[in-house]
Amino acid sequence: MYIERSVFFHMKSHIKLTILTPEKEFYIGEILSLYTENDEGRFGILSKHVPMISQLKPTLTIFTEVDGKEIKAFTSTGILSVYRGEIEMLCSACEWPENIDAERAKKAKERAEERLRHKDGIDIKRAESAVIRSLMRIKVKG
Repeated sequence: MYIERSVFFHMKSHIKLTILTPEKEFYIGEILSLYTENDEGRFGILSKHVPMISQLKPTLTIFTEVDGKEIKAFTSTGILSVYRGEIEMLCSACEWPENIDAERAKKAKERAEERLRHKDGIDIKRAESAVIRSLMRIKVKG
């Protein structure tokens, strides 16, 4: 069966991305691809992705806009859903690399590591999460 090549150029190859935090609409736009992370590891989403819901972990999220521009952001814990050609990310926090205070992130990491060393009456899971968030912010900042 022969399919004319021009047919493929008219197929939808982008997907709508909405990233929301409790404070704001962080990003809304059309993209070609998205790469982020959950507890099972990094994964990617392209157009026509199967519907899914996933928890997110703090990470460097990378997406490519329809003009080919690659965008990087820190995304914290949250939920990602893919449904009917749209990706929605609900995150507790998101930051562009230029808005990350690297010194503040380093100090937060040090405080959390100190709490983990002493472990007296602390919420270990919360301290571990603080270390991970700080490390990811530092990674995104570069």
